[in-house]
Amino acid sequence: MNLQETISHHVKQAVRSLFNADLESVELQSTRKEFVGDITVVVFPMLRVVKGNPVQIGQQIGQYLLEELKLIKSFNVVKGFLNIEIDTMYYLEVFETIKNNDAFGFVEVQPENKAVMVEYSSPNTNKPLHLGHIRNNLLGYSVSEILKASGKKVYKTQIINDRGIHICKSMLAWKRFGNNETPDSSGLKGDKLVGNYYVKFDQEYKKEVQDLIAQGKTEEEAKKMAPILLEAQEMLQKWEAGDAETVTLWETMNAWVYEGFDETYKNLGVDFDNLYYESQTYLLGKEFVAEGLKSGVFFKKGDGSVWCDLTADGLDEKIVLRADGTAVYMTQDIGTAIQRVKDFPDVGGMVYTVGNEQEYHFQVLFLIIKKLGFEWAENLFHLSYGMVDLPSGKMKSREGTVVDADDLIVEMAKTAEEISEELGKLEGYSIEEKQELYKAIGLGALKYYILKVDPKKRILFDPKESIDFQGNTGPFIQYTYARIQSILRKADANSTLDIQSIQLHQKEKELIKQLLLFPEVIQNAAENHSPALIANYTYDLVKEFNSFYQNVSILGAENENEKAFRVALSRKVAVTIKNAFSLLGIDVPERM
Repeated sequence: MNLQETISHHVKQAVRSLFNADLESVELQSTRKEFVGDITVVVFPMLRVVKGNPVQIGQQIGQYLLEELKLIKSFNVVKGFLNIEIDTMYYLEVFETIKNNDAFGFVEVQPENKAVMVEYSSPNTNKPLHLGHIRNNLLGYSVSEILKASGKKVYKTQIINDRGIHICKSMLAWKRFGNNETPDSSGLKGDKLVGNYYVKFDQEYKKEVQDLIAQGKTEEEAKKMAPILLEAQEMLQKWEAGDAETVTLWETMNAWVYEGFDETYKNLGVDFDNLYYESQTYLLGKEFVAEGLKSGVFFKKGDGSVWCDLTADGLDEKIVLRADGTAVYMTQDIGTAIQRVKDFPDVGGMVYTVGNEQEYHFQVLFLIIKKLGFEWAENLFHLSYGMVDLPSGKMKSREGTVVDADDLIVEMAKTAEEISEELGKLEGYSIEEKQELYKAIGLGALKYYILKVDPKKRILFDPKESIDFQGNTGPFIQYTYARIQSILRKADANSTLDIQSIQLHQKEKELIKQLLLFPEVIQNAAENHSPALIANYTYDLVKEFNSFYQNVSILGAENENEKAFRVALSRKVAVTIKNAFSLLGIDVPERM
């Protein structure tokens, strides 16, 4: 049992022994700074089963704990709060057990546990990745790593939206205006080249719409009758019919895009275990509609379309098959989810990293899968996140006003360079070392700025604000890690440590307390699918270390044993920073 579990267990025993009552749970919190103590037992919730004055109840429980638990040094009661002070030797003994465990906080995967599949990125193959995709990728990747650290087996996946009218728009524009341009001949990444033709299509489409309006058509008529749109729709029909020329062009242009995506993913530091393609999944799900019709999950309307009535569940009726027998996105998503469990039988749950505009879609999807009788539907989760805005405003792909992911990564490195040069932090570095460091600082700033915010919240992303060597930023934490590495390089790695003779300074105690929270934070972050909990824990750890660093001399300690302890404590903080940042996909430089 950890400290919290031990305290909870003995509080329950105290209540049973003293008041002949049973507590279902014990509410614990960290003791506020202005009071003496480490852990606070909140007495007020106990009044449901224990009648009396909360101060007196707290006093009686505190006395019981003091007599029963050697690790308790003292207690005090403030109103309905029982503040418990833990003996410093407890923290020293626990630190002794974790100081050389570099995987402290990480739980090994248990083979009997069901795996989790995390879907993220899932781009369209008609444009490059942009700032919105960056938040999606960073969240999905980080949640995957956090779930792994919590003891889950994880499959990282994406479904690539490689078919549909939007793909045909890029293909048609290239066919009309491309003059056989390729990534090699243009010097452009493949996804950028294809994205340019998506923008080109929109420009030509708007011209044709204006021409038709000038000829007397209404705007609504003009938008439907524009020749370039009609030709794109015809191209989609040809693709679906397997027309050889259309399919070849589709394969060629998609291959360009995939190569571009791979480069972006590599630069961003994210990866996938397996991929799904909409061109292979868009027909899935129809067989389950047929089964659902038989079992009464779905019903057929007079025009032949098939629906699911979710009104009793507080939702609406949802179409799953059109009157002409073609599937809708919902049908495809039902089929894809079921197919994934067929492909990976150990999967017992899925996490979908998709923007919050799709919340209703996933409510419906999860409910339908549950009604179809799949038990794992209970473990489906929509990792819903808010938009990312820039000071310049909203982005629009078809107009070419998005913030390109590759450009942003480069810009972050340049901003890191400018700020680092201003601060004069990198004397004695080679050009190559500087460039690597700028990239690590820039990417660390970007990732931390996005991941420290609760996923549900909308973000206004300011690149310059994110690269600050003070405050709750990635570079501030990276700099602290590098500072510790500098201390460790100067320390004697072979010095011995006698933990029993250490007199623990209050700052050392606070630092150990913060370190011991790491396993619990990982589990909470996994349960809540929230990298923000890891990010903000790391910031709190770094603040605690810097307070320790400013108040306690490490290498100038009074004796060798004290110095060895403080060096070991500093090393443990560095390892924890590195491990926490690995869960966010952030590198920590050894020197800065």
